[in-house]
Amino acid sequence: MSRIVILGAGLGGVIMAYEMKEKVGSKHEVVVVNKGTTYTFVPSNPWVAVGWRKPEEITVDLTKVFQSRGIRLMPMGAKRLDPKNSVIELNDGETLEYDYLVIATGPDLAFDEVEGLGPAGHTHSVCLTDHAAHARTAFDALVRSPGPIVVGAAAGASCYGPAYEFAFILDAALRKAKVRDQVPMTFVTPEPYVGHLGLDGVGDTKGLLESALREKHIKWITNARVARVEAGRMSVEEVNEDASPKATHDLPFAFSMILPAFRGVPAVSGHEGLSNPRGFVIVDRHQQNPAYPNIFAIGVCVAIPPMGKTPLPVGVPKTGFMIESMVTATAANIAALLAGEKPRAVATWNAVCLADFGDGGIAFIAQPQIPPRNVNWSSQGAWVHTAKVGFERYFLHKVRQGVSETFYENAALSLLGIKKLKEVRMEEAGPV
Repeated sequence: MSRIVILGAGLGGVIMAYEMKEKVGSKHEVVVVNKGTTYTFVPSNPWVAVGWRKPEEITVDLTKVFQSRGIRLMPMGAKRLDPKNSVIELNDGETLEYDYLVIATGPDLAFDEVEGLGPAGHTHSVCLTDHAAHARTAFDALVRSPGPIVVGAAAGASCYGPAYEFAFILDAALRKAKVRDQVPMTFVTPEPYVGHLGLDGVGDTKGLLESALREKHIKWITNARVARVEAGRMSVEEVNEDASPKATHDLPFAFSMILPAFRGVPAVSGHEGLSNPRGFVIVDRHQQNPAYPNIFAIGVCVAIPPMGKTPLPVGVPKTGFMIESMVTATAANIAALLAGEKPRAVATWNAVCLADFGDGGIAFIAQPQIPPRNVNWSSQGAWVHTAKVGFERYFLHKVRQGVSETFYENAALSLLGIKKLKEVRMEEAGPV
């Protein structure tokens, strides 16, 4: 019996555990190492921050569902990985050996790279549900005593959708509270243009998002580096296309949410051949690490080169559906190795994204996420908000039921022409 360890129980890790267990059944052991026993639906965090969701509504205790599926949960978390010896040192001092490892940790949030940034400083975050719950208290105070807002992302961030979402959700929530007219709002981003999203745009995201910002009276600054944050004041440096200084903006705020830069988590960073200088895990087209073939990685922790040169560091996002395609490929490839065959499954890395604006939104499909693309489409409308609410309920249902996908999901994706795995030439299976 082989032991397959999954490090992390976020969106990718939980679905990875379900799909891997379906592949191997009782023949092999599936173990999930995570800090704690719960899963939270991170895409709903912006709603938590304005009081549209309670944390418990988007949280699932994994203890019973993992047990019912024959998946072992170790909630003490990992302290350090030893890839040369296939061992994980756990936070309780114990060690765990593995035959195969899937790294699904998500990112380390680099608030410390900007003075005064983050919940321990002077800005809020929607990266974690407890961060969003803390932001909710500050939002309530803002409604009682309105003032300027600064929303956006720091240089090096690699997920810009939630920043745009939160700006528009704030706009909708403040209009509902009838205080929007007392709240000037500025959006700051290291992107070279509005709607770049770390993907060099998808369809007309530039035009759609610029139009939406104008309509909602939200000013913006692109090519912007958050230099430092003090209580109620943010210093933002705007640069030219050659990265030379262009302007300095001193922005007062009563409320601010800035997404930080991402980096790899300390438990897996710093191993030559395993991770890049930022700590992201290096993988090949099979999600497999070239230096350590028994290690795979999925999700935000995966190293993906940026989309061309930009004046400021702009990371590439890993969207939910893209991560699920990584999961499907990884499960198939580990199953192949267990059967003495070569890995041959390649994830599509297709992106399907619903960006909620509170009472509307923008949707886009990028097939694949990395250009050049076969499909490059974006659209907007009130239907996007409705679709995102529906997806939230559906995905939480999947997690609570212990399934990686359903017949209805596959049917809907088939109608859209979206596939999780690339159509690859299946060679005759040979020895590893």
